Amino acid sequence: MDLTADLLINATVAGLLLGGFYAAVTVGVSISFGMLDIVNIAHPAFIMLGAYAAFRLNDAFGMDPIVAGIVMLPIFFLMGAAVYGIYHVAFERRGQESLRGLAFFFGLLFVTEVALVLVYGVDYRFVQAPYIDAPPLRFGMIELPWRMLIPCVVALLTIGLLQIYLSRTFMGRAIAAVSQDPLALRLMAANPVRVKLVAFALSIATASISGSLLIMIQPVEPSMGRDFIGRIFAICVLGGMGSFPGTVLAAMLLGVVESITATIFGPSWSPAVAFGFLLLTLAVRPAGLLGR
Repeated sequence: MDLTADLLINATVAGLLLGGFYAAVTVGVSISFGMLDIVNIAHPAFIMLGAYAAFRLNDAFGMDPIVAGIVMLPIFFLMGAAVYGIYHVAFERRGQESLRGLAFFFGLLFVTEVALVLVYGVDYRFVQAPYIDAPPLRFGMIELPWRMLIPCVVALLTIGLLQIYLSRTFMGRAIAAVSQDPLALRLMAANPVRVKLVAFALSIATASISGSLLIMIQPVEPSMGRDFIGRIFAICVLGGMGSFPGTVLAAMLLGVVESITATIFGPSWSPAVAFGFLLLTLAVRPAGLLGR
């Protein structure tokens, strides 16, 4: 196909907006995997729960999906605390988190998916809001669809608030340090288990927001979560373990690569080219783009 300047520019802009959403999806894993060394491969299942929670509140009460995601934050936080409590007692405390803990999250992923199928079926669900189908915002040749622009802005605001919390509060700094030196935390009168519980609960709470953003961008069905497993861990590693700025940068780069590839060669090539870009980058910078 002929690659015109306006097509390339719009593909790049679309990739940046998509990258903003990818960053929101990945930030929870940046906490659980990048900071706590917990390989929570069930995180996409919680994102799907967030999407279906937004659908239910939107369908029953006409609630805006973003507001629905915010309303569900405390419930997802408590859900994350409960999951970590089980994980710690059953696996982490016994030193069995490596393999059996991974199996635990695998099981949680599929149990959640089956539960959603039993409740909602396999039909695609979507939400309604005035801005989702509104005409795109135009700046010359550049088009900004509202259904992509608003999730990107909300995602960046969410990550910015998390960055402020982690860098300017005692609990936030304790979360950043818990995987590096638990003994030092104890000497500072901080309980590493409690710190991990709060951090993991926070990572699951982000799924409430990212799930509501997902269902704004496209209709969802229960098995979609599995499509994000490889992508979110790839972004987490590419950006640098536990680095929020790195997560945003890696997500934007991956979004742009996927968008331009889909525009030129077709959508089926996007994952292959994106992961090839990941491998090439890690070959040059094994610690990730902003990793220490």
